[in-house]
Amino acid sequence: MSLATLGLSEEILKALKDKGYESATPIQKELIPQMFTRRDIMAGAQTGTGKTAGFALPILQELSKAYIEGQHYPKAVILVPTRELARQVHESFVNYGKYLPLKSIVLYGGANLTAQANKLKQGVDIIVATSGRLLEHINQKNVNLESVDYLVLDEADTILDMGFVHEVSAILQHLPTRRQNVLISATLSGSVKRLAEQILTKPKLIEVDSMGTSASAVTQVVYPVEKEKKAELLSYLIGSRNYTQVLVFVRKKEVADEVGKELNLSGLKTAVIHGGKSSGERSRALSGFKEGKIRVLVATDIAARGLDIPALEVVMNFDIPHVTGDYIHRIGRTGRAGAKGLAITLISPLEMVALKDVEKLMGKAIPQEKLEGYVPKVIATQKGARKNPKEHKATDGAFGKKKKSVGTAPKSKKRKVTKRDGFKAYDAAKPKVEKKDKKRGRGKK
Repeated sequence: MSLATLGLSEEILKALKDKGYESATPIQKELIPQMFTRRDIMAGAQTGTGKTAGFALPILQELSKAYIEGQHYPKAVILVPTRELARQVHESFVNYGKYLPLKSIVLYGGANLTAQANKLKQGVDIIVATSGRLLEHINQKNVNLESVDYLVLDEADTILDMGFVHEVSAILQHLPTRRQNVLISATLSGSVKRLAEQILTKPKLIEVDSMGTSASAVTQVVYPVEKEKKAELLSYLIGSRNYTQVLVFVRKKEVADEVGKELNLSGLKTAVIHGGKSSGERSRALSGFKEGKIRVLVATDIAARGLDIPALEVVMNFDIPHVTGDYIHRIGRTGRAGAKGLAITLISPLEMVALKDVEKLMGKAIPQEKLEGYVPKVIATQKGARKNPKEHKATDGAFGKKKKSVGTAPKSKKRKVTKRDGFKAYDAAKPKVEKKDKKRGRGKK
C-alpha cells in the first residue's frame, strides 16, 4: 500500500519522498488510520517495523492543521525509555515535519538542563523525552502540559522493565484528561496490559507481527564456544569474514568494557556504549559507528534501545540477554526496512538452557555452526552442561582468568562419568577419605 493512500498531507508526503519512503509497512497501514480517529490505541509492534512513522505522521498532520501562527506550546508528548531512542524518535519528527511550521524538542538526562529549559520557554509543539528528565522540567516549572492532545508511550515494555512506571504516573498528573493515548510495546505482556488499563480508555488493539515473524529477514546462527574463548572467536569471526560494521551486544557494562578492550587490542577499531558512559561519550561513539570511523560498537541492551543504524548487516550476541525478549530487540537492529541481516550468537555450555528459552520465543530452533578449536567439550546434564572432570579447570570473568585447578579422583577410585549419571557419578567416584580416616582413629579431633 502506498503512503499516499493514507490521507497524509502534501507537505508530509514530500518529506517522506525526500527520505525515499513510498510504501506503508503493515503497522503503518493499521496505526495511521486509527490515529486519525482520535481513540486510544494499544499496539504490539517490533523494532524496525516503522512504528515511529505510524504515530508521528498523524500527530504532525493534525497539529499542523490546527496550528495558529506564532503559537507554540506543548501539544504532544512522546515518552521513551532511553536517550538513544529519544534522539531517534525526535529525529524522525524533525525529518517528517521539515515542511511544517511546528517545533519539537528532545529531553533526556545527561544533557544541559538549563539549555533545555531555555528552549522550552521559547515555545515547542512536540516533546520527545525520557520520563525522568521531563519530570525534572515539570518540577522546576519549565514546562506546562495542560494543553497536550497526544500522549505516546513508546516501547512501554522497556519503560516497565527499567522501573520508570512511577515517573510516568507522576507525569500523568500534569496532563489534561481529554487527550489521545497511544501505548506501543514489543510485547503485550500482563504488566503492559495492566499499565494500559490505567492509561487507556476502551483502546483499539493492533497486533501486526509476532515476535518470531518480525525477525524473518534476519539469518540467525549460533556458535557453541568455551566461555574463555568467546572474545577470541568474536575477533576471529569479524576479521576473517571482513565484517565492516558490527554491533556487539553484552549483558553487563563491565563485560562491554572488557570486550571493547580486547577487540581494540586485536586491531579492530571499537567503541563502547553503556549506562556508565556520559551522554557525550555515547553520542560520539554512535556517530563514529554510523559514519564508518568505528568498525565495531559494543553495547549493553539498555544503551542500545532505539539505535537505528541504516544498512547494518551484522549483529553479534556475546551472550544471551537476561530478559529473553531482548533477543528480539537485539537482532532487530539488523534486517530493517526489508533489508537482509545476520545475527550471530556465541553460546557457552551454561547458556544452553537460556538458548532454549530464546528458541521457544522464536518458535523455531536456531541453526548451529561449529568451528574447530572453539567447540566446548562438555557433559550434558539435566541442570545444564559441565566439562569433563578430567579436563575441568575453574575460570572467572568474561575471558576465563584461570583459578586454581580442581583436583580429580585417583584412577583407582574413578569410574566413568556417564550422561545418565551426571553429577552423581562424579560425586560417587570421589575417594571416601573421611570414612577411612575415622576407622584409623583420625576422624575425630
